[in-house]
Amino acid sequence: MSRSHITTHVLDTGTGRPAVGVSARLDRQTPDGWQEVAEGTTDDDGRITSLGPEALEAGTYRIDFETGSYFAAANTETFFPSVSLIFELTDPAQHYHVPLLISPFAYSTYRGS
Repeated sequence: MSRSHITTHVLDTGTGRPAVGVSARLDRQTPDGWQEVAEGTTDDDGRITSLGPEALEAGTYRIDFETGSYFAAANTETFFPSVSLIFELTDPAQHYHVPLLISPFAYSTYRGS
């Protein structure tokens, strides 16, 4: 299977390990609101390489990560039950990698490659 246009990698900085089993949904903003494009769950390396089709139109996208379920499964309290990352896809020819670093009480992200 080939890599999708948008990929992600979730790392648990509290444990120093990949965040396995985090559900994520990719949405695209339309004039009628947010429309689901794809969904996936992080693998044993904390990655989702099949989040959406191989090509997408330019526009505003959002990835919603279900971090609350991930921390609940680890019996860990968290302040953020979910994390939503909204970003602009400006060049449909490019690959967009959107990593997420999480801990029970903080998160960060950046544009990866």
